[in-house]
Amino acid sequence: MDCTLVTGADPRLGRARSMAQAKKITMYILVIFVLYTIIDQPARAADLVQVGFEGISNAAKSVGKFMHDLANH
Repeated sequence: MDCTLVTGADPRLGRARSMAQAKKITMYILVIFVLYTIIDQPARAADLVQVGFEGISNAAKSVGKFMHDLANH
């Protein structure tokens, strides 16, 4: 007899809760690290943000160029 039918417990729910809790803890640690970096080294944090936005901008330009070339081919 299947125990899940008797108890109504699904072992996947326990794993899903554990993964959700691990994700939440990871996000808290990431936020704390980012705040610490901004407070401790604001110039370095600004440089990292600028590099990130430049990367996003370059990626968007590349996708736009690809679509333009694809449409005109």
